[in-house]
Amino acid sequence: MDLSLRLWLIALCTLLFFSTTTTAADMSASAINDRTKPTGNIHLEGTAPTIVAAANPARTGQVVYDQYCASCHNSGLMGAPKKGDADDWAARVSQGDAVLAKHAIQGFNAMPAKGTCMDCSDDEIIAAINYMIEPN
Repeated sequence: MDLSLRLWLIALCTLLFFSTTTTAADMSASAINDRTKPTGNIHLEGTAPTIVAAANPARTGQVVYDQYCASCHNSGLMGAPKKGDADDWAARVSQGDAVLAKHAIQGFNAMPAKGTCMDCSDDEIIAAINYMIEPN
């Protein structure tokens, strides 16, 4: 192996070694706890699961709408009822809240499940529906 290639590889390995070891320079208890905190939960069969409050508060209907729904419901893309248009929403609303929520959560026709917001709770989806059916 050529000497210049060896030197280049040694320099690269040294750089990688020191760049990965310097990330753990903060050895305070809180920094260590942050780096080693659990990323999930385990439920053993036969034990009651512990319910942990969500780290993020629920998003408002407007926030969900703006991020996930507006691209179709502003323009009526592929037959999507437009936000605030009572005529567009009349037939859907007449089916009842349960059907409206079910279609939005599970998907219906061209509407994908949860409008592609897979991390939205059912309550957040319902809040977005209520925001959309409000008159402009």
